[in-house]
Amino acid sequence: MLHRTILRRARWISSVTIPLLLGCSPSHDVGEAGVSSSASSESDLVTSPEANLRNVVPAPVSVHSRAGHNHTITSNTVIGVDAASHQARHVGEYLASLLRPATGYALPVLPAVTPLHDGITLLLRDCHDERLSKEGYELDVDTDGIVIRAADGRGLFAGVQTLRQLLPANIESAKPVKDAWAVAGAHIIDYPKLEFRGAMLDVSRHFFGVDIVKRYIDDIVRYKMNHLHLHLTDDQGWRIQIDAWPQLTAIGSGSDVVGGPGGFYTKADYQEIVRYAASRHITIIPEIDMPAHINAALASVPKLNCNDRSPPLYTGSNSGFPSLCMDAAHRDFVIKFIDDVVRELAKITPGPYIHLGGDEAQGTALADYIAFEQRVLPIVSRYGKTVIGWDPDLLKAKPDPKTTLIQYWWITPTDDALKAAAKRGSKFLLSPGDITYLDTKYTESTPIGQNWMALIEVKDAYSWDPATYLTGVPTSQIVGFEAPLWTETISNLADIEYMIYPRLPAHAERGWSPASHTWDDFKVRLAAQGPRWKLANINYYASPQVPWPVDIRTSLSSLKEP
Repeated sequence: MLHRTILRRARWISSVTIPLLLGCSPSHDVGEAGVSSSASSESDLVTSPEANLRNVVPAPVSVHSRAGHNHTITSNTVIGVDAASHQARHVGEYLASLLRPATGYALPVLPAVTPLHDGITLLLRDCHDERLSKEGYELDVDTDGIVIRAADGRGLFAGVQTLRQLLPANIESAKPVKDAWAVAGAHIIDYPKLEFRGAMLDVSRHFFGVDIVKRYIDDIVRYKMNHLHLHLTDDQGWRIQIDAWPQLTAIGSGSDVVGGPGGFYTKADYQEIVRYAASRHITIIPEIDMPAHINAALASVPKLNCNDRSPPLYTGSNSGFPSLCMDAAHRDFVIKFIDDVVRELAKITPGPYIHLGGDEAQGTALADYIAFEQRVLPIVSRYGKTVIGWDPDLLKAKPDPKTTLIQYWWITPTDDALKAAAKRGSKFLLSPGDITYLDTKYTESTPIGQNWMALIEVKDAYSWDPATYLTGVPTSQIVGFEAPLWTETISNLADIEYMIYPRLPAHAERGWSPASHTWDDFKVRLAAQGPRWKLANINYYASPQVPWPVDIRTSLSSLKEP
């Protein structure tokens, strides 16, 4: 993104009414009233089942405790899955893979029709309330066992992420740990506020292999994210195999932002990422940025340039200077190139979206930009996909609201063109740069990251409500949010995790939970995640804004800055 001087704007938090108790199954005796969000002590924060119940992130819609009805997972525990559902079986196997390393228990996955005694049972059920469809779930814990009910595998998977946090932090250990695997008695009803909750990883400026992308997927699903946007191409590198244009990877993948070796995904690599993501209910969104941010392609295919000569590979970090050539002599060639790329990418992308970028086209005259977008956007529709593109640039072409989703990143939420697009029916994916950009430094002393947009501490990341952020845009036209991680200064997994933790959980809660939660209760729940991250070998920024437990504060030397 173009480096500019930005004025920070005030942020606000909206309130909502107290949620109703809803479910997929008959009503239950929920015992006590809703659970308080504050922990009674720092040791309780780390070890108590009751504290774990209070400290779930994102906060569930409704939590009711059942005091005295805790359930303990033992060596006799089995995981029961809806006998008629492959979805339930897959979630059950995933749950077993999470619990087996630390517990050392066999935890066999068996078919079930009704809740099992001394078991964890995953059941699919019709939900009469639409808020519990798709990703909503109901979780019950009592002395007999644990039951997660949902209308869809996505809901079961979300319920598993909550159950994961109800167990002791030691559940994140990769080796067997002696612990009492107790889960607090409770009845939880939960569903997301926003449909789209995503993260982006820029693999163009620095390339990251399949294993790191898989780890990134595992990082974001902890907090119920459901989309991963891969920024596959930019000036610094082309990272996806296209059979019709092999020179894109033969040449265009051969560098990165600092002149390193670069790299790319074969189609098999990409399909493995898609498969792995689908197994965790993540939708992959590939981005081919154009008509600017395209130097890697220009360096690979001479006729994409108006002078028919390829520029050198680019290893800097400026933006906006290159452009695909759309003069009369090159237009048909360029459109065929784009059609080939989109066709091949659509064929291996099962999700509904292809991102076409469209931002910072300073090297393209406005009339040419509008003509380009009006030619290119229908190509994506022809291959059965919805376009995503960056605001404010794409709005200049007045894209069809039925086939295009606008990704908002600029920081002024009152823009006239944006309001006009909203009146035309456009829907928006929110990524305001001074709130959601994960590559931004926490403070001036942060060892990596950038500060051109803002400094974003974890409290700043939490202090917004995406549902009401855009002035004059109805909530019904906000599909969700995405937190982008650009990688000019990010070169390895430790860097990635240092920049996303603890800000990504903050965004995840803002997209999932009722807006009534405050920073004061969130920071306590966030602090309880620290021991889990440490045990999972996650490198994170120990923000002084968060009251981390004593045992974490006294061992921060083991958590290395990148």
